[in-house]
Amino acid sequence: MTLLSRGASHTIPCVDVAAAHRRPPGVILLDVREPSEWADGHAPTAHHLPLGELDPGQLPSADSYYVICRSGNRSAHATKALIDAGIDAHNVTGGMNAWISAGLPTDRT
Repeated sequence: MTLLSRGASHTIPCVDVAAAHRRPPGVILLDVREPSEWADGHAPTAHHLPLGELDPGQLPSADSYYVICRSGNRSAHATKALIDAGIDAHNVTGGMNAWISAGLPTDRT
């Protein structure tokens, strides 16, 4: 795990795409991209919830969340929001761009 600096007082825990792919049981991969991006390809077991609809109180139950977007920017904002709500969350560094570059499986259904 690494930490992403988001200013002087904010650090966000991060994981790389390999760790996100092999995440332990109880960890949900949360994809916060828009529906059109999701349709273009997503991690097969990811849970889709666009950033604009993110409500920490309405998430499925999990021990932790690994949050992914296209490049890691939107997911960093979502991760911070989850952490601020008292939820264990980690940003997936590089997002789906890195996921695809690593040759990890994607689904278009």
